[in-house]
Amino acid sequence: MKVNVHAVNFSADRKLVGFVQARLDKLEKYYDKVVNSDVFFKVDNTNGKENKIAEVKVNVPGNEFIVKKQCKTFEEAVDLAAESMERLLVKRKQKIRAKA
Repeated sequence: MKVNVHAVNFSADRKLVGFVQARLDKLEKYYDKVVNSDVFFKVDNTNGKENKIAEVKVNVPGNEFIVKKQCKTFEEAVDLAAESMERLLVKRKQKIRAKA
């Protein structure tokens, strides 16, 4: 799956990009018709420790799913977002199977 990583106001290192690619490739286990995905990283300007935001957008035929998570690290945020995305894709797959 094609994963586009967008880091807002900073540059993401290769390790983070590799982690994102590996984690989102697992989504194809749950729904094999994923076209592509975009991941946006932002740092919130608050004083709290949980200031890293990861927004994952996945395109499937006829739909677009967006999950946004805020955590202490980008890796944790991507992991939580991917788990939520897995649930959304499983629901989508079940809905399509029910129609057929």
